[in-house]
Amino acid sequence: MFERPPRYVDGLPRPDRCLVMGVLNVTPDSFSDGGQFLDRSRAVEHGLGLAAEGADLVDVGGESTRPGAVRPGPQEELERVVPVVEALASQGVQVSVDTMRASVAEAAVEAGAVLVNDVSGGLADPEMFGTVARLRAAYVLMHWRAHSATMQQHATYADVVGDVAEELRGQLDKAVAAGMDPARIALDPGIGFSKTGAQNWEVLAGLGRLHELGLPILVATSRKRFLGTLLAGADGEPRPPLQREDATTATSALAAAAGAWCVRAHRVRATLDAVRVAGRWAGAAS
Repeated sequence: MFERPPRYVDGLPRPDRCLVMGVLNVTPDSFSDGGQFLDRSRAVEHGLGLAAEGADLVDVGGESTRPGAVRPGPQEELERVVPVVEALASQGVQVSVDTMRASVAEAAVEAGAVLVNDVSGGLADPEMFGTVARLRAAYVLMHWRAHSATMQQHATYADVVGDVAEELRGQLDKAVAAGMDPARIALDPGIGFSKTGAQNWEVLAGLGRLHELGLPILVATSRKRFLGTLLAGADGEPRPPLQREDATTATSALAAAAGAWCVRAHRVRATLDAVRVAGRWAGAAS
């Protein structure tokens, strides 16, 4: 058991605080900003803006993973993602690629991405682990059970934190067996993926147990539905995605205080302020 969770992933920035990953969805159908940055020039402009606000990583994704989303074809995903990765990396931005496909991961790393953020944790593409091992890229391995169209049908757990930890451990063992360097791997408990709102809160409350896996943890809560449900109005309707920013900032601060290595957010400046406050508070208390 770790007294302090791991703080670094080899090959990535090492500020003395929780990292902030800015979200850049190059998609027509993401749940909160779909279509806003599908145009390449707008996507690059937004990515540069996220970096200017202080994002340690800009996470470029060409496939929506909202519940019920339909997957784009591999070529369409490549055409959305790779030119944006290349443009941002050429200007010194630390870019991650949000993809479940080994072919997209490889093309993005060749274009300058330093991290592969795979929300399927290697389950969607059997070539992913071997490809990342060969590329020697950093990698985020997320807890995942099924594609977006059916993932909420797979939200049954005996002990959600324990089951998530065990399933992450199983995929981690496979990644290392495929040649991946564990010093280049972070884990993500998959908030919102095959989990009910109540289960998401249980996972967040159980981050300490996930640290026992011995690798840095990324937490991604930004604008997700469980926050909207918590903040529902008197009519019971969940608060819309763009009105969940304050709650996102709060969960980011709490995740940082609980030892998260990185948090993922649509708006960087407030999140960066939050993790700095959390880090200073934790330092004063230690």
